[in-house]
Amino acid sequence: MKRLILASAVVAALAAAPALAQSQASPPPGRGPGAGYPIPGAPAGATVPESSEKAWPVLAVTSVEILRSSKGTPTDYVRVTGLASSGAWTSPQLVPLTRGAPADGILEVILLAIPPAEYVKAEGFMPMDTILPIGKDHPFKGIRVRSATNALTLKTLPGAAETKGPEDCGTCVGKYFVAKGASAPAGVPAADQLKEEALPPLLRIIRPTDGIPVLDPNPNRLTLVLSEDGRIADAVWD
Repeated sequence: MKRLILASAVVAALAAAPALAQSQASPPPGRGPGAGYPIPGAPAGATVPESSEKAWPVLAVTSVEILRSSKGTPTDYVRVTGLASSGAWTSPQLVPLTRGAPADGILEVILLAIPPAEYVKAEGFMPMDTILPIGKDHPFKGIRVRSATNALTLKTLPGAAETKGPEDCGTCVGKYFVAKGASAPAGVPAADQLKEEALPPLLRIIRPTDGIPVLDPNPNRLTLVLSEDGRIADAVWD
């Protein structure tokens, strides 16, 4: 479907957002989230490395598993799988938020990765997984993994937990957008509808009469540009 002129203009404007806006919306270069934090189970003094790129929380976490090694020194490993908003994300890592022994016994971690430098068309999610060693004599009774939009808790060690991720927008262009509490136009089949409640929570809708008051980059936000008849003319992660 041919793009509307409005959609192209919005995408171009988002891609050209000034560096100042980026610095306000994300951590400064060389000091991503978790940098300098101790790594559970690692040798004394080991910390999450500094990075020249900005790490962001991954869109959603879908599974967490505690694996216990059976060879050599017993060691527990945290394996987490999540969904990035696009295939342009790289370098997933688990960053511990807990320092010391938590009162409730739950180790808090966050799933991070390096996002694309510019906006990306919504063409489907990218599965990502990574592992964090937590040693053998840790004080943890469970683990909670956080992402940009959800959290998943596991209280059985070893064990596993999983949850369903949000619906991606790989085929949403051309469909009718149906806002929460609204009804689709008469005669539109379900296959041609896209309901708001099925989409990720970080969502921006731009209608033909809307302005854009702020250009604030967020690689986990889905922006949908609507045409005059309510169809999705463009979809980007920006």
